[in-house]
Amino acid sequence: MGATSGKSREARAAQATTRHALGIVLSGGGSRGLAHIGVLRALRDHGIAPGCVAGVSAGALVGALYAAGYPPEKMLEFFHKTDPFRLANVALSKPGIWDTAKFVPAFRAWFPDDSFDALRHPLRILATDLQRGEGVVFDRGPLILPLLASSSVPMVFSPTEIDGRWYGDGGIVDNFPARLIAERCDLLLGVHVSPMREVTSDQLGNSLNVLERALEVGMFARAKEEFARCKLVLRPSGLEKFSLFETKRLAEIEAAGYAEAKARMPQIERLAKAAGALASAAALPGMTADGAASASQDLGQS
Repeated sequence: MGATSGKSREARAAQATTRHALGIVLSGGGSRGLAHIGVLRALRDHGIAPGCVAGVSAGALVGALYAAGYPPEKMLEFFHKTDPFRLANVALSKPGIWDTAKFVPAFRAWFPDDSFDALRHPLRILATDLQRGEGVVFDRGPLILPLLASSSVPMVFSPTEIDGRWYGDGGIVDNFPARLIAERCDLLLGVHVSPMREVTSDQLGNSLNVLERALEVGMFARAKEEFARCKLVLRPSGLEKFSLFETKRLAEIEAAGYAEAKARMPQIERLAKAAGALASAAALPGMTADGAASASQDLGQS
């Protein structure tokens, strides 16, 4: 499995205050969030590994898989195997179509320790406290319920209960939570996978369409304010052609993220070199020592 065993109290305390050469912010975006996996795959191929992660919604899920040590190939497998849109997951007597509580067993197979403390890299994720109407940061203690909470899209997935409070998608309050780790990193990269598409009047033909568009506009406006915290923000092209709940074309979405990162790699490499963010092979799941050495040589010549 990708997750490691629990850390000592001293190790957790040290991790919480450690400064990292490179951090990465992963936005929400429904199924478009699989583009994050493509970006991480491209970074791995070039010997670049973020030391800490901030994520929300789909970005929280990908961030947790990365932080647990899973290589990109296994991350993609996670989304194929944990398809939420199954009849067995339908919500009964709960708000929403799908019951998030029914996903816990599937998540436990991938995160058997169910703990932030068991992750290889620090992870901070955001969920929305629906009762208080504010964002809440999770970065310690149990992992699975906060992951489900962060990705509980309103009206689609039921809210997630944690310690007697009800939580929904973190993107409601902040779909690009760069602020969560900006002060901890020498270099902060961002990946935004919620494109602001132009719509026609026909696409605003009912109340649900208008509500979805209003949420989209509000989330994008807030995200743009956070872009300034990052040295570089990747915004994979072509994602607008995929729906938020795409289930069939996941490999295409992942490939869009990979293509964007590869296209921007010369700039990423320069930034990474300046920040000392070239990783060792041990920090890059699925990368060989020869691969890391090659990437190091390439950076040294850039």
